[in-house]
Amino acid sequence: YKFGRAQKLMQDVPIGPGTRVTLKFSLSLLEGELIDETPSATFDVGDGSLLPGFESAMFGMKAGESASHEIAAKHGFGEPNEDNVHKMKRINFNDLDLAEGLVVSFKDGEGNELPGVVKDIGEELVVVDFNHPLAGKDLLFDVEIFSVEQISDEIVRG
Repeated sequence: YKFGRAQKLMQDVPIGPGTRVTLKFSLSLLEGELIDETPSATFDVGDGSLLPGFESAMFGMKAGESASHEIAAKHGFGEPNEDNVHKMKRINFNDLDLAEGLVVSFKDGEGNELPGVVKDIGEELVVVDFNHPLAGKDLLFDVEIFSVEQISDEIVRG
């Protein structure tokens, strides 16, 4: 009896700060194109594994529940930022067979990889967009919650 009661309490834990969640999810464009799916993943709310907009969409859900959430661009990968579109000298790309849509990778000041998409190729300049490819896109987040575990009473602040 006691074990059964503990199990029931575990079932009743809602997703929120201080919880560890095991789930499966898929991410699609609103038009239906599948972007990503994960059959099983575990994360701690606030650990940075999921964007805050995806986490907050699940707040209050419990083990055994599933839902479809529309995530507005501003709560997903953000809106495109013109400051992330750069014109670079074509001579810097001599080794590459340039084509629009080509993903090129650069290193930022800290040595982190920074991918960009070639948007336009001119005689002298190449336009590279470093915005996330899903920036500006509203998304459909389908999620099924397998388990929710309370792991701390702390509220994680980002």
